[in-house]
Amino acid sequence: MASIKNFKKDLNYIFSDIIEDCYVWQLENPKNSDKAEAIIDKAIESFDDIVEKVNMRNVENKKVYFKELVTELENKVQSLRGELEKL
Repeated sequence: MASIKNFKKDLNYIFSDIIEDCYVWQLENPKNSDKAEAIIDKAIESFDDIVEKVNMRNVENKKVYFKELVTELENKVQSLRGELEKL
């Protein structure tokens, strides 16, 4: 990972894409918008959780910590994308 600053930018892009896809789905399916709202809420919670972990200062081995964080991000994004595809 190049920098924490770039990682935070990537987080914004990734989660904003998921939320935008949910909004598009809501426009196409106005009667079932509650399902997309639940995914949006999960995306916001995941974003907040990961940003909080990125901002932690007392990390012993940063390289290992951020590799685990990237893996966690990938898992959460795959989960959210899977839920969106099921809609």
